[in-house]
Amino acid sequence: MTHSDLIVIGGGVIGLSIAWEASQHGLSVTLLEDRAEVGRGCSWAAAGILPATNLKTATDPLERLRGLSHQLHPQWARKLRELTGIDTGLRRCGGLYVATTPGEAAALVGLQDYWKSDAIECRRLFPAELASVEPALQPMIQSQRLRLALQVPDEHQLRCPSHLKALEFVCRQAGVRVETSATARSFAESSRQVTVVTEHDTFHGGAMVLTAGSWSTLIGQQCGVSLQVVPVRGQMLLYRLPSPLFRHVINEGNRYFVAREDGHLLIGSCEEEVGFQEQTTTAALERFRHWAIGYYPALGALQPIKSWAGLRPGTVDGFPYIGRIPGRQNCFVATGHYRSGIHLSCGTAVVILDLITGQKPRIACDEFRVGRG
Repeated sequence: MTHSDLIVIGGGVIGLSIAWEASQHGLSVTLLEDRAEVGRGCSWAAAGILPATNLKTATDPLERLRGLSHQLHPQWARKLRELTGIDTGLRRCGGLYVATTPGEAAALVGLQDYWKSDAIECRRLFPAELASVEPALQPMIQSQRLRLALQVPDEHQLRCPSHLKALEFVCRQAGVRVETSATARSFAESSRQVTVVTEHDTFHGGAMVLTAGSWSTLIGQQCGVSLQVVPVRGQMLLYRLPSPLFRHVINEGNRYFVAREDGHLLIGSCEEEVGFQEQTTTAALERFRHWAIGYYPALGALQPIKSWAGLRPGTVDGFPYIGRIPGRQNCFVATGHYRSGIHLSCGTAVVILDLITGQKPRIACDEFRVGRG
């Protein structure tokens, strides 16, 4: 048995971020991860796209959380590099939003209005301008399929495996006790102490936070906590090119290209409610490949070097759960971030630590409460 100030259940980007933030507040932390390694689930599988946002103008609760995180990410990236020597790949590369159908064009017009209302910089690019900023898109432009293209300069990208590696390093460096292959079977609270039981051990803490992503509902059920988090599968293809193909993140609907500086090119994604199946499918990967070749035909002569899938934790209303578990004094939850776990991780860590330490949260989080209608 062991005792710590805080027990974190889940070793993805949310759990690692909370553990690190807690350690910087002087708390002793135990992190429990059911896989053999931390950071190997949905967080590792993500592309690491950080869309532009504006905390000063955002009124929507989710956009306020995103805005807070967007401000924190550069600070975290610098500090992580100072402490670990790891470049997490955070780059202000900008994003291009492209439409090739009337429906996509209409959606982009609405998105443009939303960005303008929140004072987020964006501008329309006509074909010649688009070809100038992204020469590799010339074949798609010449096909005359392009209906609308918008450039958003403040979009960032992050290299998720590197970010997770750096977070694990600083957590261990700060004294966080990391327990892998440790599946939480139950947790209970009594006399201001939280007890978490795994297959082999019992852990005691002053507080606990559940950050188990798509598995949060199952763990919560075992402990009498009702959460509505469902797994939604996304899949990804990875190519290796001699040099970066694109300067920007290229977005069309929910599909995207993310080009890394070393020539790796990520192509995704999809949204599939298939339960806890983490396998890739030939049909989905072939759709990605066909879509990608339509943008850059030379990819047809290449084979992807890797593919993978991840289970995003979705909620009914699209808002994550962040806050105290009803009826519990020192049990908290931070899960259900869906496609935005990487982006929202810094802000979530700061807000949940405010709650755990009895401080006023930096942003209002009532809309994220457990048990909302």
